[in-house]
Amino acid sequence: MDYIYQKSRYLIVIDQIKDKIKNGELEPGERLPSETDFAKQLHVSRTTLREALRILEEENIITRKHGIGTFVNKKPVISGGIEELFSVTNLIEREGKTPGTELLFSGYVEPQEEEINELKLKKNEMVLLVKRVRTANEMPLVYCIDKIPAHLFPGGYQLNDESLFDFLEEEANVTITYAKAFIETMGYHEEISDILKCESGTPLLILKQVHYDSNDEPVLYSINFFRADQISFNVFRKRIF
Repeated sequence: MDYIYQKSRYLIVIDQIKDKIKNGELEPGERLPSETDFAKQLHVSRTTLREALRILEEENIITRKHGIGTFVNKKPVISGGIEELFSVTNLIEREGKTPGTELLFSGYVEPQEEEINELKLKKNEMVLLVKRVRTANEMPLVYCIDKIPAHLFPGGYQLNDESLFDFLEEEANVTITYAKAFIETMGYHEEISDILKCESGTPLLILKQVHYDSNDEPVLYSINFFRADQISFNVFRKRIF
């Protein structure tokens, strides 16, 4: 009986904390009171509070930093359905923000083994490598690494700052119709986190995609590193009977 009460109690505490965040009592980035003080405010034991905080941390609602405290995570300002094939430009514009691009590199390079397999490259074929930082209202949002088979551009080409989807349609007469996507997470990365101007505790979402044209041929391999404090992905799942 005590176990049932304890379990139901921490679920109530979780709802209370979520309500405080929703109604603005607890702001994104704000440090929570100490466990002793917070437990008194919520009229629960520290054991119950700790269990509630553990689950909230698993749900990425809070972050506990050892020796520093517990903080409310910053709410992502952009979200999108992962089942929809989108360009980063369109994703940003749909949120009413102004997209921007910082081109870091555009040129032909030798592919790595992963790209050779994913893009079904011919022997000794090069890839057009494009590295960019995409911004929303001038804030870094995504670090994009894109690779395109060189045979799509017999005369060679260098990307400027246009949409990659538009670029492929206009310059190579290629229309991307679908993609296979893989999502991973990564903690702080010295180089990439610095490029995206992330704080040391900000995780990264990694979206790897192989894009295909209407003939089911792979035409683009991309790795996008998203700031997890600025964007979130969701997926609609339907039950099959």
